[in-house]
Amino acid sequence: MSARERKFFVGGNWKMNGDTASINGIIEFMKPENLSDDSEVVVSPPTCYLQYVRQKLPVSIGVAAQNCYKAEKGAFTGEVSPLMLKDIGVNWVILGHSERRNIFGESDELVGEKVGFALSKGMRVIACIGELLSEREAGKTEAVVARQLKAIADNVSNWSDVVVAYEPVWAIGTGKTATPEQAQEVHASLRKTLSSISSQIGAQTRIIYGGSVNAGNCRSLAAMSDIDGFLVGGASLKPDFVTIVNAQD
Repeated sequence: MSARERKFFVGGNWKMNGDTASINGIIEFMKPENLSDDSEVVVSPPTCYLQYVRQKLPVSIGVAAQNCYKAEKGAFTGEVSPLMLKDIGVNWVILGHSERRNIFGESDELVGEKVGFALSKGMRVIACIGELLSEREAGKTEAVVARQLKAIADNVSNWSDVVVAYEPVWAIGTGKTATPEQAQEVHASLRKTLSSISSQIGAQTRIIYGGSVNAGNCRSLAAMSDIDGFLVGGASLKPDFVTIVNAQD
């Protein structure tokens, strides 16, 4: 299966940004007629705006939480469960983002457990992996992402509900971007790892790139054979997001 046969996927991670007024502006430029039918689009607002965004956006655009915990309910202050998300019509969640790993101390094991639990409750997951600058400079990129991917894979039974996002930490919010060739090299390695589980999983699982993706570099990245879309940060708050969604047109 080629990249063209895997439906292009673009996620917009709003992180801790936005208010009602700015979100209304985003909704305005994200009208379906502006977006390619060949791309699956999912946006991820802060938790307090999830229900508002789900109600305002057409059903053709998915809505994702930025995190959820590995339990249905309980004494986990500040967390939300997959069942709570589903209750308000949210069926996607981003898990394992580098900011969760590196600021909030989430381990590979915890990320894997959260992925497994979310999937078991019927959620679809954007599972993030990526190396630090020090790890890339030490030549450890492939070993690090393979380790992170294994912790996730050990908890996945249905890969059709998983999108893997490769996000080199040194390229997130820094203005630095992996070259298309650097990104393709890692994506090809990840696909090889997935193919070791089964050739079908390797062929069908979408692997998207994140890390300072913008309107200027999205087309050259999208042209790579193993890059199946993007997870976009800051640019997803701007009209440029439409250009990124339409990068394969």
